[in-house]
Amino acid sequence: MNPNIEQLRRWWRETFRKRRFCMLNATDNSEEWHVHLSPASAFAAIVAFVLLLFILTLSLVAYSPVLEMLPGYRTAADRSRESLAHNIIRLDSMERMMNDMMTYNENIALILEGRTPVVRTVDASQDSLHATRMLVMPSVEDSLLRAQMEGDGPYALSGRSDTRRSVREALDLTRPVEGIITDRFDIAAGRLGIRIAAPAAERIAAIDKGTVIQSLWTPESGYTVIIQHGNDLLSVYRGLSQSLAQAGQSVQAGDLVGYNAETADGDVRLFEFELWNNGKPVDPEGYIVF
Repeated sequence: MNPNIEQLRRWWRETFRKRRFCMLNATDNSEEWHVHLSPASAFAAIVAFVLLLFILTLSLVAYSPVLEMLPGYRTAADRSRESLAHNIIRLDSMERMMNDMMTYNENIALILEGRTPVVRTVDASQDSLHATRMLVMPSVEDSLLRAQMEGDGPYALSGRSDTRRSVREALDLTRPVEGIITDRFDIAAGRLGIRIAAPAAERIAAIDKGTVIQSLWTPESGYTVIIQHGNDLLSVYRGLSQSLAQAGQSVQAGDLVGYNAETADGDVRLFEFELWNNGKPVDPEGYIVF
């Protein structure tokens, strides 16, 4: 038989063989207490004791405030509470701002409809969700302004075409291309800009100085260039055969941004031009002399 196997068996038997542990009287060497233990049972008892100690410690930490008595942990807990309180205050402030924005938009709609606007008031003793509305009675200044806007004065709504011409003259925008307008601006028909019939490979120029924010290609409209100008103006050039502008590039009025495209059979594709003001499409003919 292999001596290593025999030695392993002997070690295994010795591990589970019980020993007698006794307590003797120091005076007369008489036995007062004894117990039978083996190395394996002693090891199992130690493991069970350590496991029980770990469970008790974990329960004490999880279900009691003992950690808050530690200086370092208490500082971290205070920081967490302060951060939570700060986030709650920020959420409440954002909620108030949203309520103010909703009130503003509702009042603008009421004013456009000729109705009296309202204002929301929040009671400091209540939660910010509980808001009451109060009618805002028109003042003398409001009545005078309404009379000016509805009358025939220089600020009348009926004279907005003259105002548009004055804005057009003040901006002094450049025509993007020489050609004939075939389709005019009509939101009801889904046209957010104008279409211009121009020669193939005709130069397309920027209408004013600004920054190119987008330059991309799509199968439907070819190359498209979008430029952000001052006074919250945004110009869109669609139907280009080639784009010479890159996103982030600064351009001046009259700079070349691309060329007018043509179809595969040689027909000229109509150049589409859009002009946006404050996020809304406007009639380019009101700003540019074509």
